[in-house]
Amino acid sequence: MNTIQELREQLAKTIGDLHGRRWCEGTGGNFSVVVQHDPIHLLMAPSGVNKGRLEPAELVIVDEQNNVIEGRGRASAETTLHLEIIRQLKCGAVLHTHSIETTVLSAHYARVGTIQLEGWEMLKGLKGITSHETTIDIPIMSNNQNIEELSQTVRPYLSKTIPGILVAGHGLYAWGDSLAEAQRHVEILEFLFSVLLKKKLLQLSQ
Repeated sequence: MNTIQELREQLAKTIGDLHGRRWCEGTGGNFSVVVQHDPIHLLMAPSGVNKGRLEPAELVIVDEQNNVIEGRGRASAETTLHLEIIRQLKCGAVLHTHSIETTVLSAHYARVGTIQLEGWEMLKGLKGITSHETTIDIPIMSNNQNIEELSQTVRPYLSKTIPGILVAGHGLYAWGDSLAEAQRHVEILEFLFSVLLKKKLLQLSQ
């Protein structure tokens, strides 16, 4: 069992790694890891902080009512969505990125409602997938500035058979049983979306 300090250091490092890959520029993105499940307490980055300069001590602990119970700062506006994902899937961490690829692709395919990923070797980095001869559909949900409504909208999209969802024009939410697994899922999905975007651009140029 990791101590709170170990979780702080791990989450701060994860956020720094994602920022370094330009997946959460400036204050973009929000990230949580479960400290306890009953009742749920989340270790999170506070709202409005630059993700490239975040120290472990700046992370806050938030309860199920979105109250900061340890640390300084406000809970992220999207904490409610993190809580809904964690309640439904019993996962251990949720990571939300704002990469160029997921922002563009989720807006482009919003009317379709899903992005299909198939045939790529890197799919095997996702939990439960053992062959590149696999097809996985990542759902796209409409964006909504009312986070309470967005959190209710997400429920039918959530499934333990997928590692993440897209919010149209907004980015990726990925999860895992642990912070390490959630980060792996972000990295694999971001890679696959980047490949898909480049493939589409190549097709247009031919």
